Amino acid sequence: MQPHQLHPQIGADFEAVNQFILGNLHSGVPLVEKIGSYIVESGGKRIRPLLVLLAARGCGYQGTGHINLAAVIEFIHTATLLHDDVVDTSDLRRGKATANARWGNAPSVLVGDFLYSRAFQMLVELNSMPIMSVVSSATNVIAEGEVLQLLNCKNPDVDEASYMKVILGKTAMLFEAASQTGAIIAGANPPQAQALQLYGRHLGIAFQLVDDVLDYQSSAEEMGKNVGDDLAEGKPTLPLIYTMKHGTEAQRQLIRQAIRKGGLDDLEPIRQAVVDSGAIDYTFNQAQRQADLALEQLELIPATPFRDILQHLAELAVNRRT
Repeated sequence: MQPHQLHPQIGADFEAVNQFILGNLHSGVPLVEKIGSYIVESGGKRIRPLLVLLAARGCGYQGTGHINLAAVIEFIHTATLLHDDVVDTSDLRRGKATANARWGNAPSVLVGDFLYSRAFQMLVELNSMPIMSVVSSATNVIAEGEVLQLLNCKNPDVDEASYMKVILGKTAMLFEAASQTGAIIAGANPPQAQALQLYGRHLGIAFQLVDDVLDYQSSAEEMGKNVGDDLAEGKPTLPLIYTMKHGTEAQRQLIRQAIRKGGLDDLEPIRQAVVDSGAIDYTFNQAQRQADLALEQLELIPATPFRDILQHLAELAVNRRT
């Protein structure tokens, strides 16, 4: 569902964010603009900037600074995508060739750096140290999460607690920063700001857990990326971790070997093992638990259409195919 269908005010805010983003992609280096525009305009759910808008409006904000803030969050997210695709050697995202597949790794990394630095230029314009503190800390945690994930690649001994630490850093942290800073810019009271911070954290975890499942359930056309990408990169995600712990010895050995070597040679038998072991249901249940925790946080937020949309997002997190 598009933002303008969710609420007229959010639709108008969302369009303003898009225009703000495009206006801040300018550079004296043509390739920077070309790659930046390519990745920003390639689609995506834009959940993170939407969280900024909804949190701010849900706390009664009437200004325009949330537009700038939402664009900052999207620039940071886009920068992480450029870097991730290089690290993961991905060639497909959102149904299109990745920037590194089109222009090479070096330009993609450097344009990612440009987007990070431009995000902080935009952030300075908000002149808010509390927001600057949250966003700067979040980018640091995200980087640590990415490094931790890299260290976990091709390691079949990663347990569930270690994996949850990775997704808390690399995925949930920016969700958390988006909803928390939306509350801060609106001048929300501390309990409300903390509630929205935790809402974003739990929502982000739920989204990532469902992504883990979709890597074994959806088609490339539905997902907009190659099915089995996580397995190909040797990433021990929750469905695989659960199957190794609760599946048969043959399934455990199959998955351990696949994680160690990477690749997709055993994708189909592994997909079947993940289903047969109950890992799909388990991961979905964990995602639902996180979504329920997110919903609980909204009890401190005033009852408005914006809170209703936040509730809808938490429900959507576990009921989607892409």
